[in-house]
Amino acid sequence: MKEILQQDKKVILVVLVAALGYFVDIYDLVLFSIIRISSLKSLGIEGQALEDEGVFILNMQMFGMLTGGIFWGILGDKKGRLSVLFGSILMYSLANIANAFATDVTTYGIIRFIAGVGLAGELGAGITLVSEMMSKETRGHGTMIVVTIGAAGAVFAGLLSKLVTWQTAYLIGGGLGIGLLLLRIGVTESGMFNMLKQKSVSRGNFMMLFTEKKRFLTFLFSILIGVPIWYCVGILITFSPEIGKELGIEGNIDTSTAVMCAYAGLTTGDFISGLLSQILRTRKKIVEAFIFFTLITVVLMLYSGIKDLTFFYYFCFQLGLASGYWAVFVTMASENFGTNIRATVTTSVPNFVRGAVVPITLGYKYFQSGFNKTDSAMLVGLICISIAWVALKGLKETWGKDLNYEEGQ
Repeated sequence: MKEILQQDKKVILVVLVAALGYFVDIYDLVLFSIIRISSLKSLGIEGQALEDEGVFILNMQMFGMLTGGIFWGILGDKKGRLSVLFGSILMYSLANIANAFATDVTTYGIIRFIAGVGLAGELGAGITLVSEMMSKETRGHGTMIVVTIGAAGAVFAGLLSKLVTWQTAYLIGGGLGIGLLLLRIGVTESGMFNMLKQKSVSRGNFMMLFTEKKRFLTFLFSILIGVPIWYCVGILITFSPEIGKELGIEGNIDTSTAVMCAYAGLTTGDFISGLLSQILRTRKKIVEAFIFFTLITVVLMLYSGIKDLTFFYYFCFQLGLASGYWAVFVTMASENFGTNIRATVTTSVPNFVRGAVVPITLGYKYFQSGFNKTDSAMLVGLICISIAWVALKGLKETWGKDLNYEEGQ
């Protein structure tokens, strides 16, 4: 960690701004999951419709992130990383303010789509800047700090939701984002990108990811290894009240508490996985260990016969801890590609993972036609974890890789 403190002030500012930006990003990203029931009830939604309409709105947000992941990624490679940092946060901040005034499900969903587009740009641009401005030996520490601090945004959202109305929670999220714009004034552009602009090489060409088999598979595998993380968040945590009821948990499960516990675990897991990847000088083995840890935790959570509410919340924390390899996963994506499409990949990969919540939730609902909620969640989880495990085998180790290169056509 001391290596980071020895970096110049510009690098420290980039890490700080990226970390705080991701903090607000995660706050806004999980806010709907936290206030889903209270906000929908205020719009007159009751019973099974709370889950059905919740899936619709969540999927609208994730469709927005899929769209934004491609848009902001391409923009980041064509116009620069800073343009994404400013543009994306302005969009999702204004959308969150608008969300406070939604009066029906359709409007709610449309605004969450717009917010999703904006939210898609934050992490990729920040991680790309940090990766390109720090040395190959220390950049893992930088991305670890960004993701660890960012994950704490969900804990803050959970705590705040207990104190204010859902409308106020959205207004606060928008206000935090607007405030961050002022902090970003002093951030400088990546030196690697500035050098790239002087070269006659294609930048931000999304189709380059599909023109070469090896490059395409690397892109695909980079996405798939992160899917178990959002399976845990999108299914087991978001729908914890419904799943917990079927498990026979004594007492009512509070979604905000479940999210806080899960993200407290994710914060801890991201710190541990990031630190271990630096100490052991490996990204791949750390991800492999955490994927296995996730599988064990999911099985125990769903089939160990827990009934106590407090113990259920402990499992939410454990689930976050087990799947807390987001920092390493995003760093691997950034390290796997050249400077001319790095922002495109680093921005689109995590958002394709988040967007995977759409088929995951649809699969979860589909399996419920023949299975109960618990078995449906487990079946979807086994598919997600198996795919991630196979994909990881197809990726190379990236620790210590020199990033100052470009991808060919």
